[in-house]
Amino acid sequence: MASVDPLLTLRTAIASSNLPTLTTSASPDDALNHETDDLALATHLHFSVGSRSLPLSTATRFVSNNAPVDLRSIFFAWQKKDVAIPEYIADAQELNKKLETISDGSDKVRNLVFVERLDLITWLEGASEESEYITPLAGVPDDGAAGAPDGKATTAAADIASGAAGGVGVAPSAGASGQTATTAGGVGGVAGRQMKIIDARLQEIYNGERKMGDRNTVLRGIKPTDFSHVRKTAEAFLGRHRRPPPSSSTSRPGGQTTASHRPASSTTSARAHSASTMNLAPQKPLTSSSRQRQDPIILCSPSASSLLRLSNIKSFLDTGLFVPPDHPTLASHTSTNMVQITRQMRSLDSNNIQSSSGRGTRFVIVDTPELFKPDYWSRVVAVFTTGQTWQFKSYKWREPVELFRHALGVYVGWEGEPVPKEVRGWGRGVVSFSVQRWDERVHAKAIGEGGEGAGMAVRWKDREVVEGVWASVEGSMRGRGWGVGGGTAK
Repeated sequence: MASVDPLLTLRTAIASSNLPTLTTSASPDDALNHETDDLALATHLHFSVGSRSLPLSTATRFVSNNAPVDLRSIFFAWQKKDVAIPEYIADAQELNKKLETISDGSDKVRNLVFVERLDLITWLEGASEESEYITPLAGVPDDGAAGAPDGKATTAAADIASGAAGGVGVAPSAGASGQTATTAGGVGGVAGRQMKIIDARLQEIYNGERKMGDRNTVLRGIKPTDFSHVRKTAEAFLGRHRRPPPSSSTSRPGGQTTASHRPASSTTSARAHSASTMNLAPQKPLTSSSRQRQDPIILCSPSASSLLRLSNIKSFLDTGLFVPPDHPTLASHTSTNMVQITRQMRSLDSNNIQSSSGRGTRFVIVDTPELFKPDYWSRVVAVFTTGQTWQFKSYKWREPVELFRHALGVYVGWEGEPVPKEVRGWGRGVVSFSVQRWDERVHAKAIGEGGEGAGMAVRWKDREVVEGVWASVEGSMRGRGWGVGGGTAK
């Protein structure tokens, strides 16, 4: 181990906000003249505090899979501390490709698993004083009191404190002349300045202590967690069950009611809930003429793992652009539990299922059937699924095979990933599609260079997938009798 510990040096630099710089020079005096931002080209890490440069190939005390991790991998993990796991893995693979061409494969970045990376970042930031992956420094006592299990460590610490164990006897108290206790290192001064005296007996007791930490260090959090998405999900769920307060209406003679003054938030929520219910339900009895105006219903999955949810399915099916369902700006974050899409269905009889505006068929998309009436199930034409059967527990047909005899099943996954075996086992009633993975950097670059149109042009394959989805839905509706003598199949 080098005389200068790389981990402690990096931690001290982070604590003092003097981050080290990457350089291609081994000399500290010439390091800043050869500064670089490319971790693949850099050979040393220069620290301004102490004016020293450490090779990036230096092994550290951080151990992964029983092998020490080099300084390059440690600094790379620190640079990527705020990125998601898939992006961290992808960046590590890209960096290793560059290192293979530069160093002929001798240098390589270690890909730390999530727990190791979290433990390392927590320790480097100073949120934790201990790490199970960092070996103690040479010369630091690491007796049984520090490494024993909880019960034994407590007993060992108590024995040391009571004097029953330990190699240093109880130090004598100060005498009448004011002399202090003798320390293991002796009492002395440097340049006439009195040194701080630490009793050796007290120091041994400190070494036997177990650091408990506070609730923040126990939870090992590296930064505050943003739970805003939980609030949005809860709002969408509670909005379905929210009812106007009793004071929101007053009775008039004859049984009529009028709305009174209420807070704006309650009014908005009540209007959203009542509007969704009225739009979903037919306004007249199911006669042959009213059937022609019934809107087909599409059910999407409420699962958090679904690529298409109410927040992004309108953008996908209407504009032909896939955006992540949790995207902070491009996805919809309203509390509504229903969206509507109008689509031209040219092969179906336009006189039977076209909307009153005559501009196409209006589809109602919901993620739960809790507002359904029994006759609504005859209007369900497609069900988007992830392969999780718990989605169908509240459906009229709970068995997937039976469900997809009455409605088309649609599975949308990532390009390059296999279709789940559950979906394949449901037969021809389910069609599968795949979309390209979302790349925020590519999308932002396209927007910056050519505007919104360029952003959609980058994801031109999404339009092909959407047209395939609509073609399958249209073919399924035609096969089930939509547009033939009425709006829905009997």
